[in-house]
Parts: sequence; C-alpha cells; structure tokens
Amino acid sequence: MASVWSPAALSPCPPIFHLSSSSNPTGFRKQHVFTCKSSQGDGKPSCYVEEQLGTRRRGFMLELGFAAFSFPAIVSDAMAKDNDVPEGFRVYTDDENKYKILIPKGWKIGIGQPKGFNSIITAFYPETVTGSNVSILISGLGADFTRMESFGNVDAFAETLVSGLDRSWINPPGVKAKLIDCKASKGMYYIQYTLENPGESRRYLYEALGMASNGWVNRLFTVTGQFMEEESDKYSSEIEKMVSSFRFI
Repeated sequence: MASVWSPAALSPCPPIFHLSSSSNPTGFRKQHVFTCKSSQGDGKPSCYVEEQLGTRRRGFMLELGFAAFSFPAIVSDAMAKDNDVPEGFRVYTDDENKYKILIPKGWKIGIGQPKGFNSIITAFYPETVTGSNVSILISGLGADFTRMESFGNVDAFAETLVSGLDRSWINPPGVKAKLIDCKASKGMYYIQYTLENPGESRRYLYEALGMASNGWVNRLFTVTGQFMEEESDKYSSEIEKMVSSFRFI
C-alpha cells in the first residue's frame, strides 16, 4: 500500500506545522511535527521537531535556515492575473515551486528544510502566539505515483489518512481523529477532519493535496490549515479561504 502523508498529532507549543509520517513495524503511524514560535528577543523563531509514535512523544531542537520575515519580491497585494484578491489578503507566489496561495496581510512567512527531512516546508502564521496556521509541505514521490488517484480515490485516501491517525481505541487512549468531509476537484484532494488529544482542545484541519512535476520527479504538495476549537471564530474562515485558494501556476 502506498504511504499516506498525514498531519501530525497535537503539540502544546504553537504554531504547529505538519511535516510527514511513516509506517513502522509496530503498526502505528510515526508522526513528525514541526513546531515554531517567535522568540521574545529578536523576533526570530525557535524551532524543534516532535516525533510521536502511538502515545509516546520525544522532541529535539532544530538548527536550520528558517526565515520569518516578509518577501516583497514574491508577496503582493494583487497580481496581474488576480484582480479579485479579497480585502485583507495578499498573494504569495513561489515561482521556483510553481504555486500561489492567498495569505492574510500581517501574517509571517517561514521557509526551511529541516535537517533529517527530505522535504521543503513553507509556513504562514499570525504574529500573535496561536495554534492556528497554514503550512505547505513539498515531498518527492516514486515513479509509480503519477496522479492523486495513485493513492486511491479520495474517499479511501481520506479514510486511510484519518484512521491511521486515530489512537482513541488503545489503552490508554491516544489522539482521537474524526473525518468530517472529503472531495476531489480538478486534480486535488480536499479533506476536513479533527484531532483531539486526551485533555486537550480539539483541533480542526483543512487539507488540500495535489501533485506536480518539477521536470524530473513528481512531487506531492500538502497544504494543511489548522486552528483550535476556541479560535474558530477568529481563524476558521481565513484558514479555509487560504487552503482553498492554493493553485499551481
């Protein structure tokens, strides 16, 4: 069975950015969480990776080139072909990786490739400390993955993704994952679900997944937007709009 890229379990340190997951002999899905927050001093983010296997967690610090500042050359209030940018948003364009996405004005941007991970991550998050954010993970695929249907249809993909994260049935109970909705449109898979660790707030996730080639290999683009239940009034509309705006160029 093809591996499924999935958001990681919850972490107490916001904001949290999904990196990747991998299967292992125990039958659990190993999950890696990239966590980053602005420091009190120079405003640069402090970052670490948290690994969760079943109910066990361990964390380690990262040393990586991660920039948390604006990029005037690739962020604009509007583009020549985009005259309908919603008020309060701007367009982020990645010319190298050939995609664009709407982001709220004032949100910070981080780009990096954590050591030990063969992936590129771009993250967007508010200036205030919050568990709400949007991240874009780009990962290489094998030659047998030529379109999203290579993972199976969207219903099977979403069910496998969410059931692979759910650990509410074990003793002691782990993270509870629940699928809300899924659909396929124009070569993209869209999935909505929730994650909830025992004793912690429920996290809502909107995910868009698509495939594109860089001229050598096909790559999977995983756009993950997430917000805490108590922040839904403040961030749910913005994050859903960001994820749904993702386009290849």
